[in-house]
Amino acid sequence: MKRLAIPKTYKLYIGGKFPRSESGRVYEVLSHTGDFLANAAKGSRKDARDAVVAARGALGVWAGATAYNRGQVLYRIAELLEGRRAQFIAEIMSCEGVNAAGAGAQVDEAIDRWVWYAGWADKYVQVAGNANPVSGPFFNLSVPEPTGVVAIIAPQGDESLLGLVSAIAPAVVAGNTVVVVANENAPLSAISLAEVLATSDVPGGVINIVTGSPAEIAPWLASHADVNALDLVGAGDLDWVELQISAADTLKRVLPPESGADAAAPALSRILAFTELKTIWHTKAIL
Repeated sequence: MKRLAIPKTYKLYIGGKFPRSESGRVYEVLSHTGDFLANAAKGSRKDARDAVVAARGALGVWAGATAYNRGQVLYRIAELLEGRRAQFIAEIMSCEGVNAAGAGAQVDEAIDRWVWYAGWADKYVQVAGNANPVSGPFFNLSVPEPTGVVAIIAPQGDESLLGLVSAIAPAVVAGNTVVVVANENAPLSAISLAEVLATSDVPGGVINIVTGSPAEIAPWLASHADVNALDLVGAGDLDWVELQISAADTLKRVLPPESGADAAAPALSRILAFTELKTIWHTKAIL
C-alpha cells in the first residue's frame, strides 16, 4: 500500500522557537519546474515586530559574550551545517534547479563562509581599533562595538543559502542580533538553517528568520524605532529609496543594495559596517 506523503509546513524562527505566522497565512514554495515543494509561513507586520523584540532581548547576552566565545559558537554552526550537508543540497537542487555538484559547491562555500567569519570574531577589533595620538597625559583608544539590532533583506536571487549566510554572519560576529527576511522564492534553506541554529549554541533571539514577502515586511523594519541598522542587500527590486527615507526618521545606519553587490565575497568591511567606534579616554599614571 502506497503511503500518503506529508508535505512539510515551514514556520518562522523567532526567539529560538518556530511559531506560525500570527496571521495564519502560508504560501506555496514551488520548485524550479513549478512543482509544489512545501508550504511556508507568510510573515506579517506583527511577526516582524515580534522578531525585533526577540532580537533586542538577546542583544545584551550576545554583545556581552567574549569574542572568543562568539567565534566558537559560529564555528559550531559550520559543524552542524556539515553534518546536514545532504539535506541542504537536496533543497537547493529542488528550488534552484542546479545539479548536485553545483548545489554541493554552494553548501561547501556557505560552510567555509561561517568558518571564515568565525575566525575574525576575536581579531577584527585589533584591526579596526587603534590608539589615537593626543596631547596630554592621556590614553585615547577607539574600539569598535556592535550597532545593535540589524534588519536584513536577504539576497533574493540564486544561491539562497550562500546569500543568506553572507548577509547574517558578518552582523552576528560583531555582537549584533539580526532579523532577516529570507529569500521569498527559495526559503527552504533559510528555515533549515534555523533548525541548525536551534540545535546549536546560538542563544534564542540572536538570529530571527521571517519568511514571506520582503515588499510587505521591509517597510515595517525600516521604520521600526528599535532597529538600529538596515541591510538592503536583497532589496534591489524594492523601492529601497523609500526604505532609506523611512530608516532616516529613526537615524538608522543603512547599507543600500549597491553596498551589498559584493556581499557574496567575504570581507572585513562587512563586519565593520555593523559596528560603531567608541572612543575612550584614560589618564596616565603620574609617578
